[in-house]
Amino acid sequence: MRVSKAVVPAAGLGTRFLPATKAQPKEMLPVVDRPAIHYIAEEVDQCGISDLLIVTGRGKRAIEDHFDRAIELERLLEETGNPRLSELQQLLDRLQVFYVRQGTPRGLGHAIACAERHIDNEDFAVLLPDDLYLSDEPALGQLIRVAEELDAPVVAVVEVPKADIGRYGVVAVREQVSPGVYRVLDMVEKPAPEDAPSQFGVVGRYVLPPEIFAHLKRTAPGAGGEIQLTDALKALCEARPVYAVTVVGERYDIGEPLGLLRAQISFALRRPDLADGVREFLAEVTNGL
Repeated sequence: MRVSKAVVPAAGLGTRFLPATKAQPKEMLPVVDRPAIHYIAEEVDQCGISDLLIVTGRGKRAIEDHFDRAIELERLLEETGNPRLSELQQLLDRLQVFYVRQGTPRGLGHAIACAERHIDNEDFAVLLPDDLYLSDEPALGQLIRVAEELDAPVVAVVEVPKADIGRYGVVAVREQVSPGVYRVLDMVEKPAPEDAPSQFGVVGRYVLPPEIFAHLKRTAPGAGGEIQLTDALKALCEARPVYAVTVVGERYDIGEPLGLLRAQISFALRRPDLADGVREFLAEVTNGL
């Protein structure tokens, strides 16, 4: 498989973060000094992909504004010697960012289906902005490497506690084909813990073939009355080999407040200009408990 395009579904309502997300997209909530979706765009760029399609919806205009040029602001910063936007400007020079709107939020599978015309019969990557990774090799890069080696679709998985299994699409797998790589036999969306085929939950990164769109068109509404990507992937597994990859790195589920707070701290500790101050603050807080 050869991946040259990436899709980021960003049309969700962000209800877990209300009232903060009443007037701004949850994808624009900051992690330190960058919106969450900015890290996703950086990961796409780090993998050598220059074509990024963001699936948006009502109230998501701020995402488009972020990945647009702000000529007056850039000129002012240049005149005052302020480099705060220079990295973003360089990123935008390398990326072509496109948009399509998901008119009605009908689930992740439906959001992916909205990208069909843009993908145009090519292999592509999907990155969910609720999942951020800190890793030496980009999480998506790890999947692309396996997809190219096996010439097959791959999904990222993580071993999750049984109590949380009902929040994930869960895979049934064979034995490892290589370290951290498993052949997928079946998938179930949000099973009850006692019905889960494993503790491997699908998380946030996919490398998919264009055939997935035909399966999505045949997929009836599933869990929550939505078109589930997991159900289409289940059908894909029956047609060709699909593999699961356990990503090496730290994953942060920023789709809920505690996960966002964890990401804030962890990403700040990676910043030389912030790490010492954050450690001092954490020591003060923990000493007072």
